[in-house]
Amino acid sequence: MDHSICPICHLPFLSLQLERHANSHFDDEEFARDIELAQQIALAPPSPPFIPVINDMAYETNARESPESSVSRSDGRTSDARDSDIDEKICYLIGLQIRAPFYQVEAGLMLLLRKCLESDTENSASILSGYVDHFQSIESEDVGWGCGWRNIQMLSSHLLMRRQDAREVLFGGAGYVPDIVSLQRWLEIAWERGFDSLGSSHFNHKIYGKKNWIGTTECATLFRSFGLRARIVDFDSKDIKAKSSAPASRHGTSGIKVYGPMDRYLCRGVTNIPHVIASDEQENLSSSSTCAGKGSVTSTCSSSATMSLKGHQVLIDWVWNYFSDNMLTKFGNARVIVSEKVPLYFQHDGHSRTIVGIQVKHQPKGSQVRFPLIKSNEGYKTAALERSLKDNAGWQKLIKRGVHTLRKPQYQLCYIDPGVAYAKEMEQLKTLDSAHVEF
Repeated sequence: MDHSICPICHLPFLSLQLERHANSHFDDEEFARDIELAQQIALAPPSPPFIPVINDMAYETNARESPESSVSRSDGRTSDARDSDIDEKICYLIGLQIRAPFYQVEAGLMLLLRKCLESDTENSASILSGYVDHFQSIESEDVGWGCGWRNIQMLSSHLLMRRQDAREVLFGGAGYVPDIVSLQRWLEIAWERGFDSLGSSHFNHKIYGKKNWIGTTECATLFRSFGLRARIVDFDSKDIKAKSSAPASRHGTSGIKVYGPMDRYLCRGVTNIPHVIASDEQENLSSSSTCAGKGSVTSTCSSSATMSLKGHQVLIDWVWNYFSDNMLTKFGNARVIVSEKVPLYFQHDGHSRTIVGIQVKHQPKGSQVRFPLIKSNEGYKTAALERSLKDNAGWQKLIKRGVHTLRKPQYQLCYIDPGVAYAKEMEQLKTLDSAHVEF
C-alpha cells in the first residue's frame, strides 16, 4: 500500500489516512485556542446581566405604534437611543449596587415590639405592619441629611419581605435593600425616565454623591419608577394656608421655611383613598372639585379636595384608618393585630420618620387616645431599641408619639397601594399629585 509523509509532523501514513491525520493537527490547535479563551473569560470580572426595564412596556408599545418615537429630541438624541442609554445604566446599576448594612435583630424588631404591646396591662389595642428592618443613620455617613433615604430603606425592607410582586421589580430584582448612594442612582434614573420632572429640576437632575435633603415626593418618585403605586397626602393647617397665599417655592412660602422639601407646588388632586376617611368624618368633608376620574393620579386641576377637621387629631385618625382597613391577622390575646399595609413615610419640617403602626387606649369614659408608633433613624441606635424592647422598659419614649407632639403646621405622608403598574398607568405615575387634608 502507498505511504505518504505528513507535511506537518513528517511521519509516514497510509495515503488513505493522510488527509484525516493532517486535519487533526488543526483540530488540536483550535481546541488549544478554545481552552485559552475559556481561561481568559473565567479570569475576567463578570459583566452585569442585561435585565430589561420591567415596567417600561409602554415605551416599547409606543415606539412601535408612533412614528414620533424616532424623532430627535431637544438634546439631539433619538427616543430609541435615549431609552437604550437608560437601559444600559440600569444594567450596570443592577450589577454594581451595594447591599445596605444594618444592625440585624435576631427575632426582628417588629416581633419584639408586638410582644411588648401584648403585655401592656392597660386597656389598649394595636395595629402593626408585619415586618420592618431599622436603618439607623451613621455618624460618619449621613447624620443630619440622610433621614429620607433611611426611611426609604425601611419601607423597602417591608416590601421585599412581605410582597412578592414588589420584590420582583424593586432594584432590578436584587432582593435586598441598596445603600444610599445606590438609591441616589436609582432616583436619578427615575428622573431621567420622566418621573417628577418638576422635582428633579430642584436638584438640577443630579443627586448622586450629594448630601441634599430629600422628602416625600422623592420617596414616591423612587417607588413609582418601579411601578409601585406610591401616593402622597398633604396635611396643612388653616394658618399656614393663609400665610402661603403668595407664589410658592419648593423651600417655603411667605417667610414659612419648609424643609424636606415639602413640595408646595404639587397639584393637589383627589387620589382614590376612601379607606382613610372614617364614617363619622364624612359629614365634615367640605365641598370639593374632582377634576380627574376615580383613582386618577394625573389630576391637573388647581382646586383642592380638603377635609376640615379639628387640629392634628385628623392626622392621627388618618393613620388609624389606614392601618385598620385591610386583611388583619390577630395574635395572642388579640391586643395586637398585624396589618398587610406598608409602613408610612412621615415627613414634617426638617425631618422624616417611619410610622410602623398605631396603638389606641380606651379611657374610662369611653373616649380613645391613639398613639402612632414611629421609628426614627436618628436619636437612638438600633441596639438600644432592641435592648429596651427585650427588657420591656423604656421603649415607649422611643417609639410612641401622642397628638400633643404634633406641633408643626405641615405634614406629609407617603403610602403605597397594592399591585404593580404597567403600560399606561406607568405614564400616569410620572406626574405626582396629592390628596389635601386641612386642619
